[in-house]
Amino acid sequence: MLIRWIFATLHLVGLGVGLGAVWARARALRGPLDPAGLRRVFYADGWWGAAAAIWIGTGLVRVIAGLEKSMEYYLQNHVFWGKMALLLAILVLEVSPMVTLARWRVQLRRGETPDTRLAGRFASISYLQAALVLLMVLAATAMARGIGMGPGS
Repeated sequence: MLIRWIFATLHLVGLGVGLGAVWARARALRGPLDPAGLRRVFYADGWWGAAAAIWIGTGLVRVIAGLEKSMEYYLQNHVFWGKMALLLAILVLEVSPMVTLARWRVQLRRGETPDTRLAGRFASISYLQAALVLLMVLAATAMARGIGMGPGS
């Protein structure tokens, strides 16, 4: 019982951290991108990555260990698969910002000025990811109520 509660809590804490971080990253990418502005982008991006690790790590444990529901429940639930599709979309959208922001970090450490022309696109991607996270919450609350298990669910 205690372990279920701990993992559920961590999963939800990851939600709050991640949603705030991706929104903050989007806002920072729209702001001035001087060294201080880039540090704000990197700070928010770091929290976004930490939240992803929390979500994925605790989510895997919850599904594989059957802490809330059996693995069979998840694998047969079409809302779960929708939620996983949303997660995949977030991860695919993250590839370009992740690679580019890593490059910017290295350039800044070397004293170089990064080419930040893609910042506006990355801000838009971040806002889209925030919306996808909210859709994942919608899916999670549906699953918790047994929705997605086929006829009569």
